[in-house]
Amino acid sequence: MLTKKNYQSPLGEITLLSDETYLLGVWFKEQKYFAANYDLNQAKEDKSLPIINAIDWLDAYFKGENPDLKKIKLKPEVTEFRKKVLKILSDVPYGSLITYKEISNLLQVNEEKKRNMSQAVGGAVGHNPLSIIIPCHRVVGTDGSMTGYAGGLEKKKALLTLEQAHLKK
Repeated sequence: MLTKKNYQSPLGEITLLSDETYLLGVWFKEQKYFAANYDLNQAKEDKSLPIINAIDWLDAYFKGENPDLKKIKLKPEVTEFRKKVLKILSDVPYGSLITYKEISNLLQVNEEKKRNMSQAVGGAVGHNPLSIIIPCHRVVGTDGSMTGYAGGLEKKKALLTLEQAHLKK
C-alpha cells in the first residue's frame, strides 16, 4: 500500500511517497515529472515509517545540517541506467558539486572507449524521483554553470546556498 504526506519546507510544499518499507518519491509541488509514474490518488494520506524518517531527514537538512542518507531506505523505481546515475549522485558529498561529464566518466570507468553520455545522464538526473535526498541539485554544467533542475533553478540555487556548495576538483 502506498502512503503520501505533504511536507512544508522553507522552499515550498514537498510531497513524500512511500510503501511500508521504502521511500519512493520526494517532489516539490508542481515540479517537472511530479509523482513520476505513480497515481498519488491511490496513495493513503498518512505517515509511514519511511515518511517519518524522511521528514526527520528534511528537518535536519533545512536546518543546515548534513543528515545521514543511510537512515532512510530508498527505492527509486527507475531503469538500471538511472539507478547507476542515482547511486553516483548519492555519493556526492554535502556541499560538493559534480558535472554531468564527471558522472558520464564515472559510469564508464572500466570501459576502454569512453563516449559522452552527458545527455543521458541529464535525463536520469532530471527524472530523479527522490530529489533533495538523492542530491540531483548538486549537478552543474562542465563550466560550473547552473543547469536545469526539475524543481526550478531558484530552488536549486537555494539548496546549494544552504549547503554552501563549492566545486571540488
